[in-house]
Amino acid sequence: MAKENKTLGREVGFCNPGLSSVLDNFLSEDVLPRTSLDGKTRGIAIISVLAGSQSAEYFKEALPSIMEGGVTADEVYETLYQAVAYLGIGRTYPFLKYADEVLGGNGREYTSATDAAERLDRGEKAQIEIFGAQMKGFAASGDAMTGHINEWLVKNCFGDYYTRGVLGYAQREMITFCLLAAQGGCEPQLKSHTAANIRIGNDAAFLTDVISQCMPYIGYPRTLNALAAIKEVSAK
Repeated sequence: MAKENKTLGREVGFCNPGLSSVLDNFLSEDVLPRTSLDGKTRGIAIISVLAGSQSAEYFKEALPSIMEGGVTADEVYETLYQAVAYLGIGRTYPFLKYADEVLGGNGREYTSATDAAERLDRGEKAQIEIFGAQMKGFAASGDAMTGHINEWLVKNCFGDYYTRGVLGYAQREMITFCLLAAQGGCEPQLKSHTAANIRIGNDAAFLTDVISQCMPYIGYPRTLNALAAIKEVSAK
């Protein structure tokens, strides 16, 4: 069982003791006992869904408690760096700012892990390892209107972020699954990355556990959408 973090409500200093009590009881009596995730995995998933759902204020106050489960500062930043590709810098900026405030990272320098000349090759290699051999040449696919986006996906999304280290591909695909599930409206991409998760070892039971632990932070509708994606993809 995951190391228990401080419970909902108290971890963000709710001033409503009645609501705090309900949330605390739900998390401690219903949610946490049903997980087999370790504290680090659960914490990274929660950070991801908070970013995906744009819950920046909650993230700021809850981060110290979330990290008690074993998430390191480097893992917090890597999760947020990857979020830039799936949320955009505008929506990720508040989280990076709050991470600096909480973790004392003001002035922390982002160091590129990929040489400019290697971005395409390394990104394609990552894509192939995650999705399969059919991704060979994806950067050159597409028509005149959309081809450049495919190239950017390989060079930027995978070449710049997935290859950074600290987190492995399985962890990064779980993060992507959480980012997509939490923001909603990304069902085609959610299904694609659900398939990628399953392909590299994050099976349906694992993904179900992840999204179940994240439900208190994103609500039932988006949780049910994610569960539907898991069922549909895993049945094929």
